[in-house]
This record gives sequence, C-alpha cells and structure tokens, in this order.
Amino acid sequence: MLSSTVARYALRRTANPAVGAVRNLNVHEYISMEIMKNHGIQTPECYVASNPEEAENIFLNSLNRPGAPKKDIVIKAQVLSGGRGLGTFKNGFKGGVHMVTKPGQAREFAAAMLGNELVTKQAPNGIVCNKVLLMERMYMRREMYLSILMDRGSQGPLLVASPRGGTSIEDVAATNPEVIFTQPIDITEGLTPEGAHRMASNLGLEEGSTGHDKAVILMQNLYSMFIACDCTQVEVNPLAETPEGDIVVCDAKVNFDDNAEFRQSSIFARRDTSQEDVREVDASKYDLNYIGLEGTIGCMVNGAGLAMSTMDIIQLKGGSPANFLDVGGGANETQVQKAFEILNSDSQVKAILVNIFGGIMRCDVIATGIINAAKEIGINKPIVIRLQGTNVNEAKTLIEGCGFRMILAEDLEDAAEKAVGVAEIAAQAEKIQVGVKFEGFSL
Repeated sequence: MLSSTVARYALRRTANPAVGAVRNLNVHEYISMEIMKNHGIQTPECYVASNPEEAENIFLNSLNRPGAPKKDIVIKAQVLSGGRGLGTFKNGFKGGVHMVTKPGQAREFAAAMLGNELVTKQAPNGIVCNKVLLMERMYMRREMYLSILMDRGSQGPLLVASPRGGTSIEDVAATNPEVIFTQPIDITEGLTPEGAHRMASNLGLEEGSTGHDKAVILMQNLYSMFIACDCTQVEVNPLAETPEGDIVVCDAKVNFDDNAEFRQSSIFARRDTSQEDVREVDASKYDLNYIGLEGTIGCMVNGAGLAMSTMDIIQLKGGSPANFLDVGGGANETQVQKAFEILNSDSQVKAILVNIFGGIMRCDVIATGIINAAKEIGINKPIVIRLQGTNVNEAKTLIEGCGFRMILAEDLEDAAEKAVGVAEIAAQAEKIQVGVKFEGFSL
C-alpha cells in the first residue's frame, strides 16, 4: 500500500526530505480517485459508503447491475494510512482491504470496519474508519509505480517511475535501486512528450504498444492535475496494465500545498480532521506550525531553524522533544496563549521549554501570552524560559511579577539542561505517585 514518504525515500540518492513544519493536505483514496477521473485519468469504477447497508446496495445494484456481467469487488477501509491491507482493527478484524465475491459480504466487511480503529505499521495507535470504498476489481497484466512530487534537489517537480509496483516501493528502492527511475521536470516547460515516452519505456511497456501510448497520455494528464490542483505529491501504486492494454490507476495518494488553500477551496473543504492528530488540527486553526513527536519536553519556539536547533540540543542533553512548535515571527498574544495551552494539555509533556529570539516577534508578547494562558488554565507543568532580543527586559519583568513560578535560563544550553532535568523529575514523580516540590510547582 501507499505511504506519505514513499517517493522521498526512493529518492534518497538525489534529494533529502524537507524538515520543519510543513503541512500538506492529505485526502482519502476515494477523493483522489474522483479528482483523477475529473482530469481524464482512468480509474476503476468505485463508490464510497458510510454504513453496511449502503455498502451492500452498492455491491448489488451499482457495481453489479441487474443483467450485467458479474464483477468481483474490492472493499477498502478509508483511513489516511498506508499498509491498510496488513492492518488489524482494534475489534480483532484483520485487514483493511478485502475481496467481495458474493451477496452479504459487503455488508459483513463494512460492519467490521466502520466505526472501528485500524492499526497499521504507519498508524500504530489506530485511525478510525468512517467510510469504505467499494471498487471494481482490476485484473492486471503488469503492476507499476508512478509518482510526481516537489523535489528540493532538482528544485521543481520530479517524475518517479518503476516497473516494480504493487509492493512496498521503499523495499524496492533499498534492494533494487536500479529499477527506480527519476526525471526532473522543468516547471516552465512542463512534462514533454519525449520525457513521458522515456518514462513509459522505463515502466517496462513496449514502445508502440497500446499500453505504452496510454501511459504517455496518463502521465501528461497526471502532471496537468499536479499543477492545476497545487499538489505536492501524487503517488500511484499500483499503476496497472490490463490484459486489454488499458493503463489504470488502482490506488492513489495525493497531497496538496496548504499555501494554495485559497485556490483549492473545494478540495480543502473535504479535509477529514478525524484522521489527524487533534493537537495539529487545533494548532492549525490558529495558524501555528505544530507537529507532534514522541518525547516529553514540549517546545515553543519562534522560527523553524531555531526550533530544529532547540530539538537537537534537547536530545544532546539526554532528553526528547514532544513536538515541533514554531509560533512564527508575527504571532500575537492569542496565538501564543493557544500554543501554550496545547503544550500544557498534552499528557505526554512533562516540562515546557520556551525558546524565543526576539526580532519581529517581541519577547514581551510571548511573556504576556504565556501569563494569560496560566491565568486561564493554570500551570501544572514546569516551564523553562529562555528569552533574547527585542523587549527582553520587559518580558523578564512581566514573568518575575506574574505570580507564577517559571524558570528563566540565560542561554539555550542552560535552558535545555534545566528542561531535561525537570522533565525527568516530573516523570519520576508521576511513576511513584508522590508529591514532589520543584521550584514552586506541585508535581
């Protein structure tokens, strides 16, 4: 199945993946299929269902119309994760992808999937399945891989293709990198016919064959969609050649640039926030750049570079960051307050490190936002604050007179050491369930 990092992993010889707070809209497979169909890209006949009866009706009356030849159907859980076929639902039902060959099965499978959480390699905590996709089964002569993504190495779109589709492209890239083909695309010129022909041959399709010609057309349509919809990645696995010579998209993943939301409002209106980290969804409402991680030290920083440095030094001092949170250079008190609330409400966070280098963002604005949050929700976690730059003295005066105990640090190294130390104390106190006093905090 597909993964959000497949193409980047496959391209590790030519480009490094971007780091930092980048949010790209990810939509369900059925939405990706609709968008592709609207751009002249051939997909199997498919319908989406929200309840078991609807799934059964689709199988009996939409995909198997009375009097028409009988079709086998594939039913797929619609969750934003790769590896669905090998996943297991928390209710014990195994597999997020199944064949439906007879009446009653669509209802049965949908009932087992809908409303339940699917655990996959990519989503070990599980993601709830609210819809299922019923799709015409495609008989394949050949399974291939195709993607287009924005590539930092070539500074533009990159076409990636492999004749080894239908399986983990990460594994193919690791064991047989010679069958991963890449082609930079000049964004001012677009995908040329010569480039599309060359990549169709790289897919293993015989030049001059019907399949080869249709693959060229599909690539050109796929690139047109990539540009028209402001995509950051379009990934097809598998891209199938049928016995009749058709080239069909059988599974697709599409990401969109969040900066283009004003142009792609109809697509962004279909964002499914139930599939996302609730902290990231909450942060995005306030235009905060937040990415949840697995550590215990919550970080609030202004600037992506400074945030990365802060996370690095936390790890250097023996700790682990619980998030990437860049409030940006122009954040206001409300945004700062919300950022602090998100960190403070995270049970995984044992201590909070605020690292601000005041430039456009004034240190006193950060201080006021934190103090307002403390007044609204209280403080139940140790807070270490390192401030430098614009209005730093005013900020320190506010913090010292606010009535809440916060630990001030002189530099980043000092701040990281203190944050790691108090996080360890807080974690130990939590384990042994005793009251421990630290710098005025009851832990």
